Amino acid sequence: MKSTAFALFALFCIMGAGIGGGAAQAKVIDPNTPLNEPVQSSLIGRSVLIEEITTTWCESCADIDPYLMGVADAHGSRIAMVAYHPSDNLDAFQPPAAQHRIDRLGLLHGNLLSTPTFFVEGENPRTGLEAWNEVQRDILDAEVQRQETTTLQFEVVQIENITTARILSFESNEEQLHQTQLTFLVMQHGKSVPMDAINPGEATRDRVVVATAECSINTTSVTNQIGMLSSAVNQSCTRDFSVSFESLEEFSVLLLHENTIESISEENAGLGTHGAVEMAFRSREVQESNSFTSALLALAAGAGIIAILPRKGSKKPTQ
Repeated sequence: MKSTAFALFALFCIMGAGIGGGAAQAKVIDPNTPLNEPVQSSLIGRSVLIEEITTTWCESCADIDPYLMGVADAHGSRIAMVAYHPSDNLDAFQPPAAQHRIDRLGLLHGNLLSTPTFFVEGENPRTGLEAWNEVQRDILDAEVQRQETTTLQFEVVQIENITTARILSFESNEEQLHQTQLTFLVMQHGKSVPMDAINPGEATRDRVVVATAECSINTTSVTNQIGMLSSAVNQSCTRDFSVSFESLEEFSVLLLHENTIESISEENAGLGTHGAVEMAFRSREVQESNSFTSALLALAAGAGIIAILPRKGSKKPTQ
């Protein structure tokens, strides 16, 4: 009973700060909107990055994941939430781009992590269903600490079956720009789990990172391209960095300003972002027109379910 009450209390607090406080809505475009003309993201950078390591075979992940899209919508542009499915020989997706991001987290946190595990701005791994209350506190702490962020904007356009994202604006007060990079992430929503996969949850998964590309500001070069059809930079990463990928029915594009792997490994730089902005092309879980009370009730119901579930992260099943 105490865990249920605490989960509900934490959700009321975070929702009160987000919706009740008039948090800006993240830019979510109806998936039926034509993209034959460029659509621009918001001109922001303060979104807090939440990275989840999850698998399709994980029972605890299947319990909590259906609620997380609604949580992301309720927080608006305050957070950007991504899901990494590892290359573990069991997950149904195993995108190489996701494993690349997991390896990045592993530079400071190691590679032996249960699922689900959450990182807020690359810090304090929180594992298991009961960890979500701690994740909420980490979000608030990260917002308080983020005094200055890089302001970012990009556009997305679709030509036939190819979607292209290109940076439009970059403004930063970061002194060590030579140690940083711009990163595009592509997330697929409603990704179907194959019928023959181990799957204790729903038929689809959301927020699945399927592609990434990184552009080093110091060398003006694309240093990594995984899952993209192409990526390019001509004048500089901050002026014309672009990526192209196969068009998806529902997806999100996330642009990050973050430290390079080299600076993390050699200069003791952190895993957190200097700026982040997301633009989504999907249906909303929590509509902008919904009342504060409706959003609270929806998430409180999820919190009640989460609070009574087993309180451990999931280990890899025996094959």
